[in-house]
Amino acid sequence: MNNSRLVKISKYLSKHLRHQPERIGIQLAPGGWVSVDKLLAACKKHAFPINHIELNEVVANNDKKRFSFDSTGSLIRANQGHSVDVDLQLEPAIPPDVLYHGTGHGAVEAILQEGLRKMSRHHVHLSRDVATARKVGARHGRPEVFIVDAATMNKVGYTFYCSENGVWLVEHIPAQYLQKA
Repeated sequence: MNNSRLVKISKYLSKHLRHQPERIGIQLAPGGWVSVDKLLAACKKHAFPINHIELNEVVANNDKKRFSFDSTGSLIRANQGHSVDVDLQLEPAIPPDVLYHGTGHGAVEAILQEGLRKMSRHHVHLSRDVATARKVGARHGRPEVFIVDAATMNKVGYTFYCSENGVWLVEHIPAQYLQKA
């Protein structure tokens, strides 16, 4: 499959597995799961046919590993980034001492005052390395990276989760735990 088709399918799946499942008539089960067969049928019904081979390739080759299959291969979900109400059934995890958050330059002053908020999503997304955070921030203009004191946050009781694709998640990060990189 060519790269533009891969990207187009990934964006379509992100929209419907993370934000608007009802738009194509699917319902997310606990964990964010949906039947692969139901998803493919819904995509076809809504004039965006995807076959099993394409779906497998998107899950395997998406650069951010946004999607995963269950152990049987019969269910699929987006790993994180949902704006719809869904329990992803993530287990609390002890984070690395330091994590990173990438954003656009225009958000820096608000973040320094208010900290990082999840906005319309379930969690604030964090990276294990500066390069990934910078790449995320570049989607929002000139990238800026914040260093997150995850060790102290964890010690004082903030709960962290790690999604299947290695993105660290937390509900909120007060400004006192942030430092510009």
